[in-house]
Amino acid sequence: MKLKKLSLILLTGFLVHGLILPAFADESKPKLVLQITVDQLRGDLPMRFKERLGEGGFRYLLEKGTHYNNANYQHANTETAVGHATLATGADPARHGIVANDWIDQKTGEFVYNTEDDRHHIIGSKPKPHKGVSPRNLLSSTIGDELVVDNGGQSRVFSVSVKDRGAILPGGHVGKAFWYSKSSGKFVTSSYYYDDYPEWVKQWNAAKPADRYKGKSWKLLHDRASYVAGDIDDRPYEAAFAQLGRTFPHALGDGSSKYFYLMLSLTPIGDELTLDFAKTLIEKEKVGQGDAPDYLAISFSSTDYVGHLFGPSSLETEDNILRLDRQLADLFQYVDKKVGLDQTLIVLSADHGAPEAPEYMAEHGMETGRFPLDWFKKGSPLLAALKKRFGRDDLIAAHSHPYLYLNLAAVAEAKLDIEEVESFIAAELMKVPGIVYAMTRSDLFAGRITESPIQNQIRRSFHPVRSGNIHMVPEHYWFLHSTEEAEKMGIGNIAAIHGSPWKYDTYVPIFFAGNGVKAQTVSRPVGPHDIAATLAAYLEIKPPSGSVGTPLFEVLKR
Repeated sequence: MKLKKLSLILLTGFLVHGLILPAFADESKPKLVLQITVDQLRGDLPMRFKERLGEGGFRYLLEKGTHYNNANYQHANTETAVGHATLATGADPARHGIVANDWIDQKTGEFVYNTEDDRHHIIGSKPKPHKGVSPRNLLSSTIGDELVVDNGGQSRVFSVSVKDRGAILPGGHVGKAFWYSKSSGKFVTSSYYYDDYPEWVKQWNAAKPADRYKGKSWKLLHDRASYVAGDIDDRPYEAAFAQLGRTFPHALGDGSSKYFYLMLSLTPIGDELTLDFAKTLIEKEKVGQGDAPDYLAISFSSTDYVGHLFGPSSLETEDNILRLDRQLADLFQYVDKKVGLDQTLIVLSADHGAPEAPEYMAEHGMETGRFPLDWFKKGSPLLAALKKRFGRDDLIAAHSHPYLYLNLAAVAEAKLDIEEVESFIAAELMKVPGIVYAMTRSDLFAGRITESPIQNQIRRSFHPVRSGNIHMVPEHYWFLHSTEEAEKMGIGNIAAIHGSPWKYDTYVPIFFAGNGVKAQTVSRPVGPHDIAATLAAYLEIKPPSGSVGTPLFEVLKR
């Protein structure tokens, strides 16, 4: 480096954490990295309704950006927390540690929520057991973390979602995360991030935007005759929650129901509120206005809730996708106004895909079903088999998708070989219709795996402390989940539930756009774990600590 240039840097730089950093902007980097996650956006959904998309939303990504149409997750448990963690870190669950939405602490025997941290309560609420949250269960750094570390704190990281896990995990360890409270209709955060809410958040909450929907209904955006699913609005396997019901228009109620704010999140209104809050954040925090790139993660959750309640091939999902398209167009227009799309690198993907409802696939000739989870409970054939083989029927502690956890104290008390117990249960499980595969913890530890796709997916999901004793895999379009909580709330059936290693659950879109990214469609195999590595290469920073992805060279060729 020439002496004159070095002197200029020293004179115009400033000291941050003991490092001399330049005080001028790097013109080669975007002012904003906008990472959008659409919860449960299976890879084909934007294309299914392509001809009816408006201008500026999905069409902007399809026509102006790089679209990867052959992207799949490589891990086995395709749940929300797992996917968001992989998108942010570029790591498999085996490395970032978020193996499921919930797992069991084998020391205490208690369920652990993926972002649970009793040290940090929700601001404005009293601390309660299992109600505090933070990103500390996430073992890897995120792309946002690495960006801030790279430039000594000049960059800032924010994250917004209806779901706490949809905000906390993408926000990483250094970001500021906000999410929607389904009990109050406000956006909240925890003491991990702030001592008190910023003034602009207080003002947004005080305006009570969610209350504007009292007495309203979710109505079709267009004439019913224009919808592919216009004549299948009432199917018996769809959920009918409270006033929402199964058919359009879906009434939201007058606000007197204790589920009113929850119901809003189960409809496209959840995305509308998320967008409104995110736009306010961009304005008040001056996101993308500094000398270093800022990072903003927005996770839209309505597609997931609508898909669960009604299924991906429902009239509700079709209307929701068309509404989401409008929300994206609104967001991109706002970002263009505040930052400039030419100064913004956009990446959009999903945390997982989605299956069709088993009954819907049965109508098309497939043999499908819903696995009866009382098979793990007292009086079940499995426990009877354990009693006959080992003399005890208390060897299973709990089921938490996709795992069975053993009662380790009972196994030890009976002086049983844990590997033998695991193998016996796995063999019994695979006799049951609806379960195609069961792999034991002992086999994974011993390396008794082949190069079969399912075993590799399970291996990528396996964490030695958090994963259960037996990983179960359902048959295609069979559901292996508990819906007890839904039944308690009066929801009844859940139309569709993701979480398998099958293509419908791993298949997601990946779009990059803005900041000089080329317009092109790429069909080579890639994965969402490649996104963090691509962002790192694009920004010329170190990849997250657990990253296993490869930079997508098509995006780097600006």
